[in-house]
Amino acid sequence: MEITYFGHACFQVTIGDTNLLFDPFISPNELAKEIDIKSLNPDYILISHGHEDHVYDVELIAKQSNATIIANFEITTWFNNKGIEKTHPMNHGGSWQFDFGKVKYVNAIHSSSLPDGSYGGNPGGFVITSDKGNFYYAGDTALTMDMKLIPLFTKLDFAILPIGNNFTMNDDEAIFASDFIACNKIVGMHYDTFGFIEIDHAEVKEKFNKREKELFLLNIGQTQDIK
Repeated sequence: MEITYFGHACFQVTIGDTNLLFDPFISPNELAKEIDIKSLNPDYILISHGHEDHVYDVELIAKQSNATIIANFEITTWFNNKGIEKTHPMNHGGSWQFDFGKVKYVNAIHSSSLPDGSYGGNPGGFVITSDKGNFYYAGDTALTMDMKLIPLFTKLDFAILPIGNNFTMNDDEAIFASDFIACNKIVGMHYDTFGFIEIDHAEVKEKFNKREKELFLLNIGQTQDIK
């Protein structure tokens, strides 16, 4: 599977001919100013929670691409009210078989409200299984024992975990999370965008290396084939 990083917590994962876009926050992100969001044409947009730094560009991208939004019931309803009809609501513990594979909505420990102050439901993450491979997009979360449930059902090829601290777990806790989910290939997210979450890339990579884990800190706009 190919994964492309668009900054902060926004990734596109390509599964066969299908593009999944996660938590698009691109146009307000100064670090992602070279990304042209009008060129994005995902088939699905998956939203972990309602904070602005995860939903800012959803409406524009969904309307230009006719993508289906996958999120919790509260978030999909909010976008329905903005005139977006192609949505698939989910809730914790539930899963659904899509044309590209299965999506399971799993727990995250965070908060969630939409940009206008509307209730955003409970935050979550996604476990994606397909014939091309399996991965976990954690969304914004603290380290949680619920992560230990994931490998009971799914063998992961890689996981996308927050490492920036302050608003989410930090790099040390992400290493524990990788043990909990039994996955040693980790893509970092939710770092460097704001002063509160800046990291020392070399130091963080060394921590993962010492634990015999592979950490990918992608450049914005970079596409990586993770096997």
